[in-house]
Amino acid sequence: MKIFTLKYFAIFTSFILWPQGYTSELPKIQLATPYQVESKTPIKISEYFVSEKLDGIRGYWNGKNLLTRGGNLIHAPKWFTQGWPLTYLDGELWSKRAEFEKISSCVRKHAPQQQITISCWQKIRFMVFDLPKHSGTFSERIKQIKAEMATTDNHYWQIIKQEKVNSIAILNQRLADVVEKGGEGLMLHHQAAYYKIGRSQDLIKLKQYDDSEAIVVAYIAGKGKYKNMMGSIRVKMKSGLLFKIGSGFTDEQRKNPPKIGSTITFKYIGKTARGVPKFASFLRVRTLALSQ
Repeated sequence: MKIFTLKYFAIFTSFILWPQGYTSELPKIQLATPYQVESKTPIKISEYFVSEKLDGIRGYWNGKNLLTRGGNLIHAPKWFTQGWPLTYLDGELWSKRAEFEKISSCVRKHAPQQQITISCWQKIRFMVFDLPKHSGTFSERIKQIKAEMATTDNHYWQIIKQEKVNSIAILNQRLADVVEKGGEGLMLHHQAAYYKIGRSQDLIKLKQYDDSEAIVVAYIAGKGKYKNMMGSIRVKMKSGLLFKIGSGFTDEQRKNPPKIGSTITFKYIGKTARGVPKFASFLRVRTLALSQ
């Protein structure tokens, strides 16, 4: 099968992919670990707060500026962050389900529209789920977020709903309901957990499928109904593993496939003995590059 590559690979730096620039502060954030169905020590679900996993842009408010997880400055309109607390906030820039591309396009603008009525930012909310600098437990941090919320009348930042469930069966039903409505999954956060920089076993993401990222390295020509279009792409994971992804693309995406060198997110169900993701399907192009 013939592989089509570009003559020159584009060089993607964070500045190119996110033109807003940098601040001197690199957010030190907490990251989730995947839910382990077959864990030898099952979690006590009643000890966890459950919220929807929003598929937006991770945001970090340092009391003055709104940043991406990589430390890039987000140029939100002045009215969007006006009156926000001086407290550090961790959350997700989000509008509604299945609008990641629209959110990304809006958030990446270097000169946002300041007129509220015609700005894409009017539909976006900063959904806060944690306080990075707070020294208390997650239960205490939730109370503090609510207290901070009570001191501002700016509705462009909100608290993401946190709830408790008392059984795995109810949790699975909650997951099914979210996915059926177009959501991505759930987040589980232990009530007694402290904010931990990096991967935390107390913060768990639960989805009906796994996902990962890879860099596009080549195009493979389509056949049959995909003649004269991209049939699949060859990608490279951070581990160096190379494999193909041929599903999940719209006809428009096959005519204008993700650029060589860009980072994509794909979903899959399990892996082969060689570690190749099974049933890999394209989800979206990420706005920030995956280091090669």
